[in-house]
Amino acid sequence: MSDDPRLAAAFPESASLGRRLIASGLTVAVAESCTGGLLGAALTAVPGASTYVRGGVITYADTVKIDLLAVDPERLARFGAVSAEVAAAMACGVAQLLGADLGIAITGVAGPGAEGTTKPVGLIHVAGWLRGRTATAELHEDGDREANRAAAVRAALGVGLALAGDG
Repeated sequence: MSDDPRLAAAFPESASLGRRLIASGLTVAVAESCTGGLLGAALTAVPGASTYVRGGVITYADTVKIDLLAVDPERLARFGAVSAEVAAAMACGVAQLLGADLGIAITGVAGPGAEGTTKPVGLIHVAGWLRGRTATAELHEDGDREANRAAAVRAALGVGLALAGDG
């Protein structure tokens, strides 16, 4: 393997999820906060991804979560942007917004600081939504920003694989 990092090699789960989506005839859309598009990049690094990837939204700002993904402002106020409840709403919202069967969302505190929140660096929530069913995962990472983001993408792909395997 070369020293040149490749997204498809870094995230082999992307190809696995792609094969599962193709076999099931499903499509996917992603909503990302702390990963800033890394999940979408990992998914689209796989040749043929255009057959199942509908698109993605980077939702750093709470107003974008509300305006584009229809996340309830009361849910945001009650649980905070970094929560399982908001991640699940984001996953459902992006699937509906982009007309996908499966929505996958990531929200968290990647680091190195926790600007504007009391939640700890490394706390990340991922969620998947498939036709009314939701799956979530909570991570407590202790790596640097890039390691935390990579862990979030791997967890999100795992959630997607779990849901698509049932789909």
